Amino acid sequence: MHLPVATRPIRDDDLLRLVRLWPRLSPETRYRRFHAPVQTLPPAAVRRLVHVDHDTREAVVALVADEVVGVARYDRSPTDRGSAELAVVVEDDWQGLGLGRQLMREVVALAAVRGVRRLTADVQEDNVPALRLVARLLPTASVECEDGICAVDGSIGTPRPALVTG
Repeated sequence: MHLPVATRPIRDDDLLRLVRLWPRLSPETRYRRFHAPVQTLPPAAVRRLVHVDHDTREAVVALVADEVVGVARYDRSPTDRGSAELAVVVEDDWQGLGLGRQLMREVVALAAVRGVRRLTADVQEDNVPALRLVARLLPTASVECEDGICAVDGSIGTPRPALVTG
């Protein structure tokens, strides 16, 4: 049985929670998130993932018993503030339960409220659950696959109030 899940924007004090999440991710989950066989995250990379400005860069975490079990984020394009790249990772034991969808909905809502109108993501072609999630969240998105990676590009549509506050 799974415990209740709480979501909120990431905070600076989540750094150690993110460090503790890493060994609970399978090699396949790490590969799907980073598109490479990443074994460890350097401290500078962890700090960058945690320290966001909640505008140009945002992240929403899912917490169970004060441990991070999932993270969704957007990073605005440096050349187009109306465009941002999405990413999500969910601990293996929590996959398939709708947590990724919940996190992505919340981060997409925050992006929309902050003026992001176009979202992009790179998804591995064989990552069917992630491609289905994209189809639900961005039903008009274009998906072009080449060499095993699908480039997703979609419009957010009308902004809705953010589902999380922080």
